[in-house]
Parts: sequence; structure tokens; C-alpha cells
Amino acid sequence: MEEKYKQQPANCIKVVLFGPESTGKTTLSRQLARYYNSVWVPEYAREYLQNKWNNERKTCEPKDLLPIAEGQMKLENELAKKTDSVLICDTDLLETKVYSEAYYTGTCDPVLEKYALENTYHLYFLTYIDTPWEADDLRDKPNHRKEMFEVFKNELIKQNRPYVLLKGDKKERLKKAVIEINKLLKNNV
Repeated sequence: MEEKYKQQPANCIKVVLFGPESTGKTTLSRQLARYYNSVWVPEYAREYLQNKWNNERKTCEPKDLLPIAEGQMKLENELAKKTDSVLICDTDLLETKVYSEAYYTGTCDPVLEKYALENTYHLYFLTYIDTPWEADDLRDKPNHRKEMFEVFKNELIKQNRPYVLLKGDKKERLKKAVIEINKLLKNNV
């Protein structure tokens, strides 16, 4: 039953855009996929939670996290089959774990935590908070960006995940990300 949260083997390099809300992850995911003529895995939680908001006027609750994790991994596993170069992931289960702990008194469902820690990626791009805040139906912590950034950064360090900090405008971020992905592609040949 838990297999639905597990990564399937893939013949590509996987990178994750990781960080607090409204820090340019989706924009950069699209740019990188276009640059590499590859695919990107959207953040399943956005669609899931927007539908919940539209239909029920409710925000995320702990009971939503496993369905979100399942949907995220289903998308990732399907899209990983469509590339043999690089797969750009707009999020991962580690990000869902961070949000769970930040929003729900430090707790995380044990199944979510297990796969958040077991699933692996070649590189994380930690997105800094130097992008303008863009409000929407789901974003809710405009005054806690620095604290949330530190939570994300500390989780990468705690879990010993390879990461590169991305700062600056869209062009600067894209340029730095391309340099790092090119290194991975060169070493993966």
C-alpha cells in the first residue's frame, strides 16, 4: 500500500526546487524544463488545495497530506518516464514534511516522513526569499518568510541533502541552475 509514495527507478537526473512559498519555484521549474527540452513535475498540492478551497472554502488539514504526497509521487513517477536527461521537480515529499511540521505542531505522518527521507534526488535548489510576495488563495505567511526559509535550509542540512542556494532575479537563478545541472549531466555520462 505504501508503494504509492515511493520513487520508481528512473533513467534521468532529478533536481528539486525547494523552499518557502512565493519564492519562484514554479517559474524556474518551467524555465529549466524549457531550457533542457525536458519535463517538469508540477506541485500537486497547488491543484489539490485550490480545488479544496474552491469547493469547501477550507485550507490544508493534516488529513490532506497523504493524498497530496500520493498525487505528487504519481506525477513524478509518470513524468520521469518521459525523459532520459533531467527531471525538474517543483517540490518533493521532503517539502511536504517541512510544511507538515511547520503547520501542525511539529508532527508529520510516519508514512510521509519515511518516504520524504527515503526518496532521493541528485540536487536541491533552495530558493531564497528575495522575490516579491505574490498573494493567492493558498499562501498565508508573508510575514514569516525569513523564518520559513531557515526551516527549509535547516532541513536540507539535517538530512544531508546536496543543495545550491538560488538568489537574484529570474535570469540569475536560471543561469546558476543551468551551470549546476550541466555539471550533473557531465558527471552522469
